[in-house]
Amino acid sequence: MKGTRRVLFIYKKSAYQIHVRERKNGRVRELIDRADPAVQNVLSADADHVETLEEAREAVKAMGVKGVFRYRSDEGLVEGFDLIVTIGGDGTLLWASHRVPPGVAVLAINSAPLHSVGHFCGGRKGRVRQALEAAIEGRLKASRLTRMQVELDGEVLNRRVLNDALYCHKSPAATTRYILSHEGVEEPQKSSGLWIGPAAGSTAAMRSAGGKILPPASRKIQYVVREPYHPPEGSYRRRRGLVKEGDALVLRSQIREGRLYLDGPRIVHEVDLGQVLRFSRSDEPLTLLAFPRASDR
Repeated sequence: MKGTRRVLFIYKKSAYQIHVRERKNGRVRELIDRADPAVQNVLSADADHVETLEEAREAVKAMGVKGVFRYRSDEGLVEGFDLIVTIGGDGTLLWASHRVPPGVAVLAINSAPLHSVGHFCGGRKGRVRQALEAAIEGRLKASRLTRMQVELDGEVLNRRVLNDALYCHKSPAATTRYILSHEGVEEPQKSSGLWIGPAAGSTAAMRSAGGKILPPASRKIQYVVREPYHPPEGSYRRRRGLVKEGDALVLRSQIREGRLYLDGPRIVHEVDLGQVLRFSRSDEPLTLLAFPRASDR
């Protein structure tokens, strides 16, 4: 990482920026004005985020680094940069991960640590320059995190799923029906859906659904059946499991209005009756700096 000169900063916009400054949402503005508990952190989170962005711009000037700042929804190539820095929280890092090719190092900065978990973040507000200097000087540990490949009817939908995928019916009140195939076992199931993902996402929804926390360096994929139906003859044989490198989890949809969500709610694919999903380890890992995060950053 030494010799880094071109740094791409990918940042989010705060909820206040989007809903009040840009969209002029009267409802949000009204709730903020009367200090409604539903929006009690909106202003402070916005202030923290704005200050962190300015902190990053000042660090770039002071260090003599060529920095390009880009809002995360703006299209643009990420090739040609020595380092990519995300400013926001875990959602911003996940957004950027889908655009970052293997071999390009990423440093995530938590811009509002009082309001954001920042699980993937190796830097934080108030210490942006320190984290940036450490990254450029090669003093931050680089982790190669497994990303997941997802295919639909043999066509690759995505090779860069870092956190998790959720397969379910489009209505949260409806039953999800499918045939699960793994390690020679083929089993029709009914549930509220499945979580599938690599190790990096095992501390989030996967854990809440009853999955294991995997070591960050694990090359395995994990799946957990969400709220499984209990058949009269007993229970399903495949309620959760680990998919080894070179193997895959296969799902055949038995519903017409299935949905596949990748790394959150924004990337959505329709899955129709009879279509086949395949989940496996991708050959495009993500290089993330300072993960798991250190307590002094």
